[in-house]
Amino acid sequence: MISLRNVTRTYGEGDAEVRALAGLDLDIAAGSFVAIMGASGSGKSTTMNILGCLDTASSGTYNFNGIDITGLSRDARALLRRNYLGFVFQGFNLLARTTALENVELPLVYRGMARNLREEKALAAMQAVGLHGRESHTPSELSGGQQQRVAIARAIVSDPLVLLADEPTGNLDSERSHDIMRLLQKLNKDRGITVIMVTHEADMADYANRIIQFADGHIANDLQKGRT
Repeated sequence: MISLRNVTRTYGEGDAEVRALAGLDLDIAAGSFVAIMGASGSGKSTTMNILGCLDTASSGTYNFNGIDITGLSRDARALLRRNYLGFVFQGFNLLARTTALENVELPLVYRGMARNLREEKALAAMQAVGLHGRESHTPSELSGGQQQRVAIARAIVSDPLVLLADEPTGNLDSERSHDIMRLLQKLNKDRGITVIMVTHEADMADYANRIIQFADGHIANDLQKGRT
């Protein structure tokens, strides 16, 4: 589904130049659950931004589901994000004065979907993440774990092919972190959503079936695991 070939990403010029990625090759199959790890500055976040079409490579090619992303315009990349990708961040990024259901509906509003249909899909997404009965609650009325579940429901409501999760448990305690990881694992197994996650925590990465270690803009180690 995903193929990066000889991808570089350079920031700045001259003495201030920083090479975040140095000729990266990466293939990710549909239905995978991939954890990306590495020290700060290793290139993992840059890779996630390129995969999510939030940034572009300085050189090399990116192929997504048969589409060559390399030459796409900004508008075309935005359209690809809207239709095929879901995002979950360390900060839940929920609208504070808006109900959980309305937060989940938001991607469908941008698509121009009719209100009754988007409400139906949002209700189903909330049920899928175990939040049935919390639809009318605002973020301040929910725990951190519940807020992250709302964020995940919002990410999956548009039926993405790929879910990109950047430190999704970073603001949660241990128990809630494992709850969220079990949820991501279930969505991966039951719905076939490809999950790509950045994490610093080895016990969170252990939920994935592939763990990639980055160092200095390269893949330093790539461990394939059997599914549990």
